[in-house]
Amino acid sequence: MVDSKSASGSEQSAPARWIELADRPSLQVRGEVTRFPVGRIWCVGRNYAAHAREMERDPERRKNLDPPFFFSKPSTALVPGGGPVPYPPRTNLLHHEAELAVALGRGGRAVAADQALGLVFGYGVGLDLTRRDVQAEAKSRGRPWSLAKGFDASAPCSFLVPCSRIGHPSQGRITATVNGKVRQDGDLSEQIWTVPQLIAELSKEIELLPGDLLFTGTPAGVGPLLVGDRVEARIEGIASLTVEITAPA
Repeated sequence: MVDSKSASGSEQSAPARWIELADRPSLQVRGEVTRFPVGRIWCVGRNYAAHAREMERDPERRKNLDPPFFFSKPSTALVPGGGPVPYPPRTNLLHHEAELAVALGRGGRAVAADQALGLVFGYGVGLDLTRRDVQAEAKSRGRPWSLAKGFDASAPCSFLVPCSRIGHPSQGRITATVNGKVRQDGDLSEQIWTVPQLIAELSKEIELLPGDLLFTGTPAGVGPLLVGDRVEARIEGIASLTVEITAPA
């Protein structure tokens, strides 16, 4: 491989760039100094039966007939560790969705479900913030609803806990409270599609890469947020995350 010198031995400089891009966002790893860089954020929709019902969808049909469907957020939507989140523009209906976040330390394509957990680095808790009115209007017009999900600061996420410490949790209470009042209260065991199944299915669509972050769906109880609200998402035995909704930027 030719590196800093050409085949003739003369020095080669790196090509100049028109602009310099910001560093890749990253998440803290509990108890570690080294951080986990996040490349892409993938999310699965309606992965808890009760949430599917509140969104007027049939969970039995979804489990038996329909494969999971995915959408994405840019890595720039990440809010590492939580904290202040400005109320987003062009919406009057911002919703919270507490989710298990799965960080991939390895990549792969067409990964078998029984091999999928070998890609996982660790776990955290995230919030899939959603401009629900924007999403509903886009759906009613048959348009994509990417900007209902992928706006700035729409993906707060806690620190990560490596699976080498906690294994691969398939059950555990997942909650979201707003100003101290419980809104969402479910269990990871209620997921329609398990983490290995989600990884396997997503790897059929795209090649998974190290640094990918997968949000795995939310239990019932999603609801609106207002400026001044304090949201805490928590998953038993994994992590907690606190976000304060501030005035629009």
